[in-house]
Amino acid sequence: MPRFGAPGIAPAPRSELRPRSAIPLLARGAKTKQAVRVSEFLQRVENDVRQRCLLARGQKILVAVSGGVDSMVLLQALDALAKKHFWKITVAHFNHRLRGRASAADAELVRQTAGRRRLQFVGGGADVKRHAAQSKISLEMAGRKLRHEFLARVARGHRISTIALAHHADDQVELFFLRLLRGAGGEGLAGMKWRSPSPADKQISLVRPLLDISKAELLAYARANGISFRDDATNFSTDFLRNRIRHELLPLLRREYQPGLDRIVLRLMDIVGAESEFVSAAATDFRGSRSDGAPTKSRKRPIEIGHRRLAPAQLGPSFVIFNELPLAVQRKVIQQQLAGFGLLADFELIEQLRAAPGKAVSVCAGLTVARDAAGKVSCREQLASEFNPAELSLKLSGKQGRAEFGGRKFLWRVELRKGFQLPPKQRAGGPLTFQEFFDAEKIAGEITLRHWRPGDRFQPIGLTSEAKLQDLFVNAKIPAALRRGLILAATAAGAIFWVEGLRIGEQFKLTPLTRRMLVWQACVLNQRNDAKVPRRKDS
Repeated sequence: MPRFGAPGIAPAPRSELRPRSAIPLLARGAKTKQAVRVSEFLQRVENDVRQRCLLARGQKILVAVSGGVDSMVLLQALDALAKKHFWKITVAHFNHRLRGRASAADAELVRQTAGRRRLQFVGGGADVKRHAAQSKISLEMAGRKLRHEFLARVARGHRISTIALAHHADDQVELFFLRLLRGAGGEGLAGMKWRSPSPADKQISLVRPLLDISKAELLAYARANGISFRDDATNFSTDFLRNRIRHELLPLLRREYQPGLDRIVLRLMDIVGAESEFVSAAATDFRGSRSDGAPTKSRKRPIEIGHRRLAPAQLGPSFVIFNELPLAVQRKVIQQQLAGFGLLADFELIEQLRAAPGKAVSVCAGLTVARDAAGKVSCREQLASEFNPAELSLKLSGKQGRAEFGGRKFLWRVELRKGFQLPPKQRAGGPLTFQEFFDAEKIAGEITLRHWRPGDRFQPIGLTSEAKLQDLFVNAKIPAALRRGLILAATAAGAIFWVEGLRIGEQFKLTPLTRRMLVWQACVLNQRNDAKVPRRKDS
């Protein structure tokens, strides 16, 4: 009799060697193992919810469910834990109407799933493509805006203060690279928070219980537990930058450079986030210490700024040492204030304000911002209609005269020239009083005083041709907020020969051929200088 496994006799399958009574035991063992996996997953979610204080016992929760694997797993997990924690769940689905019947099928799956679980379902939708075109924004941004507005509306209508979203660890990694490529700062690179206010309603909180779980784990859990879900075809389209990062950049980095990329990036995001929160707190503390001229009540110990150690009593009106703050805190102080004005604060704008106190920076058409030496940012709206149309005509009929215009006093005198000598440069009557000299015959008999207007061109002495007055203001570093208040003088033909704050006009300067000289003086009225133009003795 041949031995077991001898040539010519195939060994019996392992299942045939087991007694029939073992099969039910193996089936029960498989179910037990699967139950353990389910229990472990739910335990992870529950631990994160508890440790991060995301949801309270007996709380009403609005779960945003798209029909994809992430949100379907989130719904199943929270529903499985709801009885233990007395949560009251409402399911919300927003139809973006981008994929026709497929979008409708997503909505139907979510509705049916909510029905089987005996959960309240609220559906809604909007034409995201049309909204994107009308608002001139991307489909992704339009969808996000409309989706959050819908969720906030549903939450308010059902008196729910918390919305649960299904963002996970892979979303964090993708977001890190997406924002990195767009030049985000520390706060942006920190990614999504476990809890944050809804962008559509600050009174409503968004919580993300799956933020510590990978996409692979969610897929494995869904398949092991028979959770139905739908794939969105747009998630595989490389027309979107996020999808190119997901399907092209990240696989390349994991394969060729760092297999543990996700773990490293998530750790870096945590570090950057913590440091960003500290900088934000320091910036808020600095701003609060100046808000009413006294230090905040929470400040009891001395604070070290640069090489100085300051006591709370020193942080009153004298706390104007913005330039001694750490660089990161300076930037955050400015960024917080710009955000308060509803302005998008990019790095270049923040640096322009940080580096030049008192200089107005144009943000967009008709809007400028500036900061003072103490770090306070101000915003000024300046419409095109603010160009001042006022003007005043002067007749040079006599030998001298005076006039007031635009908060300035002007005095002039015409002298005959008995030989050529350039007069010395003078300031008369104080630092805000200026005196210039021109060829009176080139100016002729009439002068128009007015303000800067669009299209004005001027040729200051030393330039070979005319330039836009706006460009000359920029080159002279005259703040935009001050330019429209400056005064210029022009001939009857419209040629500009003098602009407040700039050099005299090239075409009207004194030359050896000058026979009559115009002595021109301008001063600010509040200087209280009523003296006549000082005569210069010719030698």
